[in-house]
Amino acid sequence: QVQLTESWGGTVQSGGSLRLSCGVSGVTCNTYALGWFRQAPDKEREGVAQISHTGGRWYSDSVKGRFTISQGNAKNTVYLQMDTLQPEDTAKYYCAARCGGLVWRPTPSDFNYWGQGTQVTVAA
Repeated sequence: QVQLTESWGGTVQSGGSLRLSCGVSGVTCNTYALGWFRQAPDKEREGVAQISHTGGRWYSDSVKGRFTISQGNAKNTVYLQMDTLQPEDTAKYYCAARCGGLVWRPTPSDFNYWGQGTQVTVAA
């Protein structure tokens, strides 16, 4: 059974940094991708970043150059380092997993497994 558990998010000032982590267990696919999505109030859930089992990465245009996705050495944790945060980054962030490779411009339906989400608030 796949389980994804995000760390606590938090509130930061505009321009600040925050790192999210997600514990991953139960993924048995030979190929897989882990991703981060976010959902702001009254908006659709959007893909932010992905990392494949081989280390390939994808970022949305809105976070490219500011966010970095990575995995721990044991590959049972996925991180999202968020720098130069802006108020528009305020959202609930979700960790997700899928069997298969990276997806260009992923939608929630591309991922099979989800964490419970964690709130990130960026104060102006």
